[in-house]
Amino acid sequence: MEKRHKKFQKNIELEAYLKEINDDLLIAEQQLLRKVTRNYPVILVMGALRSGTTLMTQWLSNTGEFVCPSNLMSRFYKAPVIGAKIQRLLLDPVFNFRNELTDVFSHDIVYKSENGKTQGAMSPNEFWFFWRRFFPYAELDMDYMPDCELAKVFDRETFVKELMGIADVFHKPLAMKGMIANYNIGFLDSILDTVIFIHTKREPCSNIVSVLEARKRQMLDIKEWYSFRIPEMKELIQLEDPAMQAAGQIYYTNSAIEKALEHVADERKIEIQYEDFCEAPEKYYHLLRTKLARQDFHIAEKYCGESRFGITRKECISEVEKSYIKFLEMQHYNDAD
Repeated sequence: MEKRHKKFQKNIELEAYLKEINDDLLIAEQQLLRKVTRNYPVILVMGALRSGTTLMTQWLSNTGEFVCPSNLMSRFYKAPVIGAKIQRLLLDPVFNFRNELTDVFSHDIVYKSENGKTQGAMSPNEFWFFWRRFFPYAELDMDYMPDCELAKVFDRETFVKELMGIADVFHKPLAMKGMIANYNIGFLDSILDTVIFIHTKREPCSNIVSVLEARKRQMLDIKEWYSFRIPEMKELIQLEDPAMQAAGQIYYTNSAIEKALEHVADERKIEIQYEDFCEAPEKYYHLLRTKLARQDFHIAEKYCGESRFGITRKECISEVEKSYIKFLEMQHYNDAD
């Protein structure tokens, strides 16, 4: 059994009840999908763990130009269009009859999270239960399949229609994390008509320290693997130094994303350095706007979001820096072979 801190353990009763509700709604959802015809852009936030992807989705949601799967919507992972409709019914001011529900739900999205988990009904959710319906990783020993194998089992029609259906409920492009598919960007690029992949990157040593802290916080031990089981995981867990493991986890993930994005059209990708984004988010809003315009979709010209964010810098302990350099040297040696 996987070792986790008590507050990060699964709520078995909740998951069982959600499965029951979602199974009940599935037929109605399938009928709704037949009506989906409009096409909206999809913004997919990719990147290594602890690289700023949660902040990115919170920011995208707070611009008001995009809809992100919320904590409320995530509970309808087999019926996301119905979930979107329910969310709009409960939270859209247009449907607020004499303030019936204002004391129950808050529209505020606070820039706060813990290991990717946000608080508040409207706050962005990682939506992994939805993603795992289409990526059959549960039967494998890693969270990865080659694109050619994935294409054989992937329900493209339902996946795309559900994304478009959510967007259509709110009449906005859909923005969400896509990190579960960091190694399948080429496949997603081939099935989505209008998409922008946002690759978030972070200063490596700060990223490594953050990964180690997350391991200790969630897994109770910095030696325990945390996050997606990437193809290189078996190789990395043989390393005795947890910092070298984390360095490799970040290095291989970013390398896979960068390699895939080389084959993606320029208007369908953006690379964002976390530290630069925190200093000037408006710059990246206009870059995103330009990329969307090149795909014939337009968002508001005026930026109404945060002017800057405080940069979460992790103190780079000398031992961590040494481990990072050691991993890079090892990788260079392996590449030379």
